[in-house]
Amino acid sequence: MKPLAIVASLAALASPVLAELQILQSNSLNTCQENSGFTASLFKVIFTPNNNTASVDIIAVSSIQGSVVFDFAISAYGYEIIRKTVNPCDTGLAGLCPMTAGKIPLNFNLPVSPEALGQIPGIAYTFPDLDAKVRVFINMTDGENAGHSVACVEADISNGKTVDLAGVKWATAIIAGFALCSSAIVSGLGHSNAASHVAANALSLFAYFQAQAMIGLTAVPLPPVVMAWTQDFQWSMGIIKLDFMQDVFTWYQRATGGTPSQIFDSLTTVSVQVEKRALDFASVGMSVAKRSLAMMPRSITEPISTVMKHDLIRRGNIQTGSGSYIVYGIQRVAFRAGIESTNLFMTGLIFFCIFVLLTVMCVAAFKGFCELAVKKKWMKGDTFLEFRNGWFTVLKGILFRMTLIGFPQMTILCLWEFTQNDSAAEIVLAVFFLFGMTITLGWAASKVIRMARRSVAMHRNPAYILFSDPQALNKWGFLYVQFRASAYYFIVPVLGYTLVKGMFVAFAQSKGTVQAVGFILVEAAALIAASVMRPWMDKSTNSFNIAICVMNFLNSIFLLIFTEVFNQPPLVTGVVGVILWIANAAFALVLLVMLIVTTVIVFFRDNPDGRYQYMADDRTSFMKSQTHLTTTTELDALAATARGDKSGYKHGLDLDDDAVSISSESLHGPGMPASAANSISNGHYGNPPRSPMSPSMPLFPADGRRSPAVHGSANYLRQQAAGNPQDRSASPFGNPSSNLSPSFRAQNNSSPAGGRSASPWQRGAGYE
Repeated sequence: MKPLAIVASLAALASPVLAELQILQSNSLNTCQENSGFTASLFKVIFTPNNNTASVDIIAVSSIQGSVVFDFAISAYGYEIIRKTVNPCDTGLAGLCPMTAGKIPLNFNLPVSPEALGQIPGIAYTFPDLDAKVRVFINMTDGENAGHSVACVEADISNGKTVDLAGVKWATAIIAGFALCSSAIVSGLGHSNAASHVAANALSLFAYFQAQAMIGLTAVPLPPVVMAWTQDFQWSMGIIKLDFMQDVFTWYQRATGGTPSQIFDSLTTVSVQVEKRALDFASVGMSVAKRSLAMMPRSITEPISTVMKHDLIRRGNIQTGSGSYIVYGIQRVAFRAGIESTNLFMTGLIFFCIFVLLTVMCVAAFKGFCELAVKKKWMKGDTFLEFRNGWFTVLKGILFRMTLIGFPQMTILCLWEFTQNDSAAEIVLAVFFLFGMTITLGWAASKVIRMARRSVAMHRNPAYILFSDPQALNKWGFLYVQFRASAYYFIVPVLGYTLVKGMFVAFAQSKGTVQAVGFILVEAAALIAASVMRPWMDKSTNSFNIAICVMNFLNSIFLLIFTEVFNQPPLVTGVVGVILWIANAAFALVLLVMLIVTTVIVFFRDNPDGRYQYMADDRTSFMKSQTHLTTTTELDALAATARGDKSGYKHGLDLDDDAVSISSESLHGPGMPASAANSISNGHYGNPPRSPMSPSMPLFPADGRRSPAVHGSANYLRQQAAGNPQDRSASPFGNPSSNLSPSFRAQNNSSPAGGRSASPWQRGAGYE
């Protein structure tokens, strides 16, 4: 019997499980010293405690000749449980005393004694993603190497239980999707305040899921439970396996000049080592590292460490001299998901496109259903009226929001594809999507900033234009509704945070320590900014997001511990891994419960907006209420007729008047001088245009009376339009003429309200 038989038996003892399917398994035998005399390209051990038998399948090569002893140790979470020295001459196994060199193909069943099973601790039977291993040193007892180790091999043990569960993935995805859809429906029903809160919390939760996935995508060596936990959230990065799609991606890569990897096709003959400890470039068996497929030939005099470092940043998987593969970082996530590493980019890209396409189809279908329901009188004519009238603008806003959600995913995958070069066509796709999405979101962010600055210049309040124009709110609101009006610019640091973090993940795949330090710096900056500025809309939303920032910062500290830069004992690393899993699982559960409760309550309250306090920026004063849409439409049409507007009534305030392009003349409005337009667009206001809202009249007078702004911006603007033109503030867009009759103007001029007639709303509210 060969020496690996003992290794297999020790591996079988390390971690049986108690369940209907009690198994022990190890799928790779790793070398743990330079010039190891034992290497194995295939190592599979499955132990079933019901019959005390381990099934062993090994293909290995031994270069050891002479008498040896085996020094083995069994450890769990870095804590050494058993350590023994075994003389193979005492075992009675042929071929071990003395050992002989040669290729070792073995396929046999190995009995395990009941006494050995009694030494297994109870936690090994129940704990998921058990971090246990068996390490064996083979020491010579004769010859010139007597007393020295000539080989070191170790086998990682799994008890068959894991937290990487399909149920967790489906549950988290459904809850996040349900919250996003609910916010859209509630917004369509006219409850904008409640919809803003639900949408903000849903987006923050989705960002937290993506942050969890990024931890798994780093090249930092992770404990098994952390790898499994982060794998639960890889769906948020578009890493989802469908067999037929993988076949299509493989065909596409070949058709465009690429060479796909075939690591899963070779699992019957080779093993895959899922990297859990830091790679030593100079000592991974001191074997020639090579790519699995289609690597360019190199000079045989090139240093081995240089070859390995070069390969780590190129496409494919590392293959050791023994024939087994090593996967790490993004490749590790792809392997655990059952996806070839060369198909990972296309997988994430196509699922993002499918996500966007399904969203468009659902919005269009809902629009058709609403029109049919109104026509058949299944629902009232004013239900979802704003959505039905401006559904195309709403769709644009939804597509922008989908782009924002998919930005972290596509940033990492596109940047990583630049280092892999799977095929020329995939590089083109990576360039198109990365720069297209970045430019789109950058343009949208600059658009919001310019609108807010123009609102400050004209109305001394950024919320006026940002929230009073339904078209601007539906199209660009995804970038600022979750923030308070004065923090409209905060989307810019959010985009920068995502881009920098994605660069660390994609470009530092061979340097886990750099990634961990980068994560600490980025997350610390995010936490400080969130805690000091508190940019979100209200106290509860700020608390929700600051808590997420705190957890992300703690995770980055744990990530640095996993790099072993502190040279801590292995037990510390194992315990920290368990703490990370338990802390994040509890935190995610709390966030999910909060989001579920918040979303469900919205549908069972007569007035969902009443559950939330109104924002301090008074945004609700500038929003059109759903209950006044019909009256507003009629009054606006009447005002258009009175003005002699031949083009008729245009729905919406359309304060977002630069919808054509950044350099368009329509950007500045009719009659605005080019110099003034340039001054406003460049942020140099000099003498800013005066607001039609009188700054001398407070929004909330001291005597408790409501100001006209509270009745809605549309009503107030119509009151201004009915007043004396000489008493109104000068318009920055010229001095348009009035079509009102002289008698009508004379009546207004004789009004007692400072040259303006008191409106019915003012008379009813005690303004006279």
